[in-house]
Amino acid sequence: MVTISLCMIVKDEEAVLGRCLDSVRDVADEIVIVDTGSQDRTKEIAEEYTDKVYDFPWQDDFAAARNFSFSRAAMDYCMWLDADDILRDREEEKLLDWKKKADGSVDAVMLKYVTGMDDEGQPTFSYYRERLLKRSRGFRFEGCVHEAVTVFGKIEHLDISVEHHKVKAGDSDRNLRIYQSMRHRGVKFGPREIYYFARELYYHMMYVEAVDKFREFLDFRDAFVENQVEACRMAAYCCYKLGQEKEALDFLLRGLCYRIPSGELCCDLGKHFLDRQLWEQAAFWYEAALRVPKKDKAGGFILEDCYGYLPCLQLSVCYYKMGNIARARSYHESAGKWKPNGREYLRNKVYFR
Repeated sequence: MVTISLCMIVKDEEAVLGRCLDSVRDVADEIVIVDTGSQDRTKEIAEEYTDKVYDFPWQDDFAAARNFSFSRAAMDYCMWLDADDILRDREEEKLLDWKKKADGSVDAVMLKYVTGMDDEGQPTFSYYRERLLKRSRGFRFEGCVHEAVTVFGKIEHLDISVEHHKVKAGDSDRNLRIYQSMRHRGVKFGPREIYYFARELYYHMMYVEAVDKFREFLDFRDAFVENQVEACRMAAYCCYKLGQEKEALDFLLRGLCYRIPSGELCCDLGKHFLDRQLWEQAAFWYEAALRVPKKDKAGGFILEDCYGYLPCLQLSVCYYKMGNIARARSYHESAGKWKPNGREYLRNKVYFR
């Protein structure tokens, strides 16, 4: 059996901190809370769960704060969570079972991070994150924003999900502001910083600059392949917004160069042709989406609907438009098997009836 230090950085999280700690308190052998400047009752709530509550002046650097929290840990593994994360009872039981059986030989444990759910609570957006890190290996976070740990040694993926449930709007400009400040100070960006800077520019509808940054990122030959594919997809979205349809398709096709296409990329290609009423080409890519494997352990972002429900919905449209009503109905019924209560499926069900 191994021991776990839960290490968290928090600021003004009185609405969610207790919920998070209640969900994981049976797993953690100790709790380390690092407060970066709360003005509410966050620290008081934290002190109800642990006496290891520390102040850390905010430096516009998430990695620095997380590394400080790790430096105050004393158990075999450091586990990090954000205050608006939770571990469901069934997931907590699975982690407790792993903890009891673990012999300490694993260096890093990857858990699934679910950040999007449908109306029935089923995951729609997820990806694996390094969640438990062996303290003696000296793992450190890197990156002022979207901080991450480069794991090494023996790595284990567990079928356990941490869910993200935000209850208040955060500072939507914070990450972009940090990146712009870094650039102003002359900080040299690596591939990961450029990639996430480009994403922030996209979210802020700064599409021209975002495309330039995605291009700059794609010039790195040794960048993370999942980010390379995602950069092609997001650069395409920018081009659509700018009315540059050919450039958008070029970016999507470039995404095919990095690895076997993902369901997400196939669906993007399908949508490109669907939007232009090119039904056969659209059907080709949506059928491809149903065939490709879901590589959720590769570390990329996973849109669950791209591996069943969405391709079936769109194939129903394509074959209806091509006059093949029987095949359209078949794909419609397949969509219902993926999501029996899907709003689009139920709407189409009335139409087919």
